[in-house]
Amino acid sequence: MTNKPKFTPDVQRRRITQILRGLDKAYPDAECALKHSDSLELLIATILSAQCTDERVNLVTRDLFRKYRTPKDYAVAPSKVLEAEIRSTGFYRNKTRSIQGACRMILDQFDGRVPDTMEKLIQLPGVARKTANVVMGVAYGKAEGIVVDTHVFRVSRRLDLTTAETPEKIELDLMQLIPKQKWIAFSHQMIHHGRKTCKARKPLCHLCTIEKVCRSKDKVMAFPLTNIEPQGRRARTRQ
Repeated sequence: MTNKPKFTPDVQRRRITQILRGLDKAYPDAECALKHSDSLELLIATILSAQCTDERVNLVTRDLFRKYRTPKDYAVAPSKVLEAEIRSTGFYRNKTRSIQGACRMILDQFDGRVPDTMEKLIQLPGVARKTANVVMGVAYGKAEGIVVDTHVFRVSRRLDLTTAETPEKIELDLMQLIPKQKWIAFSHQMIHHGRKTCKARKPLCHLCTIEKVCRSKDKVMAFPLTNIEPQGRRARTRQ
């Protein structure tokens, strides 16, 4: 059983409406930041993104995707070679095992195609619900859940959408609160919001479109210096 914030259903519904409107206003065209051209590339990029920035992943996959074009290309590649090519994404040995294991299973059990169901995707080595949700939502347009990465984890708790402490439980709470037709867009918008505005160390609350519904204890309401009138000008105005 998940932990839930103490809001009445009516209050929570109003808050959700305000949050969704604010996210739509700030990020109307939010989409996956991982560059890819098909479901296989998206799967590989998402595996590589664990504990790594999307910018770094995109830099690595720019050359990787030119060299490896099919599941078989990854499956038969020398492990040491692939490890060296993805080394800068971190945890490169584990990621190599996951990528090659997933591609071998795709070849052996799924006719060489990345599965398009949650049940099958999570059977692949290195693929948990987060990765599966990305592939399902972005590659196949299917809303089976909500992506809970480090940004969604943090922002959801700050907004009192959950008090849970694991990605799995946070996803369950969010799925109960957010309309299913918004799950895919909501995931992208929350990730963008966490990166650009609701940052971990110093959230930019003065730029936030949903600040009014946020009661987080680490809100920072200081305005940027560019909004402060110079002392000299202020003094001359008073004269």
